[in-house]
Amino acid sequence: MSQVHENDIKYVDSELALLMAEMGMVRQMCGVELSDKVACEELRDRLGLEDVVKVLQRNRLRWFGHVLRKDDSEWVKKCMDFVVEGC
Repeated sequence: MSQVHENDIKYVDSELALLMAEMGMVRQMCGVELSDKVACEELRDRLGLEDVVKVLQRNRLRWFGHVLRKDDSEWVKKCMDFVVEGC
């Protein structure tokens, strides 16, 4: 069984808050209210937008791949194994 860390919860909370803010803006751009019960996917399709959380995940993975391809002597690669003492 995997453990859930406090940082994981904060990450999910921030993604949810970002998604809610995005959908509020999308609804406003489409002139749709929450009470109209129009699906998020339909509104994104109308505007030709992609889910902001998916875009962020793709960008994070691209950055992670970039870091993995770095030489082991690079500072950014060394940060992956950095351990903070006292936590």
